[in-house]
Amino acid sequence: MKKQREIYTLPLDALVAVSKQLSLYENRRGMDSETFFDRYQKGLINDEVESVEWANAYQHYVALHQELESQLRVAA
Repeated sequence: MKKQREIYTLPLDALVAVSKQLSLYENRRGMDSETFFDRYQKGLINDEVESVEWANAYQHYVALHQELESQLRVAA
């Protein structure tokens, strides 16, 4: 199956999309993303495809969140 790539021009749009993706993973696994990522980094969760995708999505979420916080501080 071929992956689709979405391109967002605004960080907020990307954050919303990644948040929805994280929510799907969290509901499937019954664990919040922060807990998952902590356990993943400690090697307590294997490197199956879904785990790698979830970890990447969480890292993307954190980066977007930090970018938006930074922009809000500058604007304030």
